[in-house]
Amino acid sequence: MTRLNRRHALGLMGAAAASSLAAPAIAMNKKITVGALRFTSHSASFIGVERSYFAEAGLDVELKFFQAAQPMAVAIASGDVDYAVTAISGGLISLADKGAIKVIGGCLSEEPGIDGQKILASDAAFQAGLTSPKMLDGKSYGMTTAGSSFHYMGSKVAAAEGVTAKFKPLQKVGAIIGALKSGQIDAWSIVPHIAKPLAKSGKVHIIGNISDYLPNYQVTTVFTSAKNAAEESDMTSGFLAGFSKGVEDYNTTMIDKAHGDDGVNAMVDLIHKYVYTDRPREKAAPSIINGTMRLNPGAALNTASVSDQLEWFKSEGLVDAGITMDTLVDTSYVKTMG
Repeated sequence: MTRLNRRHALGLMGAAAASSLAAPAIAMNKKITVGALRFTSHSASFIGVERSYFAEAGLDVELKFFQAAQPMAVAIASGDVDYAVTAISGGLISLADKGAIKVIGGCLSEEPGIDGQKILASDAAFQAGLTSPKMLDGKSYGMTTAGSSFHYMGSKVAAAEGVTAKFKPLQKVGAIIGALKSGQIDAWSIVPHIAKPLAKSGKVHIIGNISDYLPNYQVTTVFTSAKNAAEESDMTSGFLAGFSKGVEDYNTTMIDKAHGDDGVNAMVDLIHKYVYTDRPREKAAPSIINGTMRLNPGAALNTASVSDQLEWFKSEGLVDAGITMDTLVDTSYVKTMG
């Protein structure tokens, strides 16, 4: 079921919304900080800055970069960051339960027909027979921490196949990659711009797709402090308007190819300012393009997926059993699906 809430009905999601929000807000030129990872899936924020979509909404945005999701959630709770995009984790849910955080929109989703996150096996495990997810029984599966999105994805895959995987916390994505390449862990799942180059190295093999198990998985969400969601509605609406215009540009250019190769190349140039900055453009471009997944138009939120994730965290004893969707999510800002 899809529903339009009051703010969405006023036109938050479209280009017209950005214009209408910009008029009263421009005088403020309000400074805010937006948290991001150097992933292509965070491109809407980069586009919003580079193409002045946030500025049009009266916001002076500074991007602050993190290396993992959990510190970003803590930064939102402490007020060091105003808005951010990240996967739902046990830590984020616990902070919401304490009244510190609210999910206000969606960003990256698995979508049938669009290349998404891959399930990987180390070469050692692959050669020993781990050639599909159904062979995961007793195998080690990498994750950053218990209650991370990697933990959720791996558990869902294993449950669907009727097997039991052994989850190994390695704290950082870089450590997981090293462990997978060296055979210290057997399996992992990750976005395509990381998965595909790993597979090309021959040290890792793609053995499945997350979309086969979680076809409409809300991979990442847009979130803010509970205070911003409740008391700073103009600022929050302005942020979402600028962010949504960035989403629209990204999808139109990278998924729909509406502007042809020239449009793709221009978008790659923009994203390369923030992603794979340590590589020359010609080496970064294939990975940026391989990382293309559709972002949620208008920052729409798949509440059915979020609810499923919340119930999994509760069933695993990773968050308080009493937490509800109303505690975690403010559905008043964007279109919801569920």
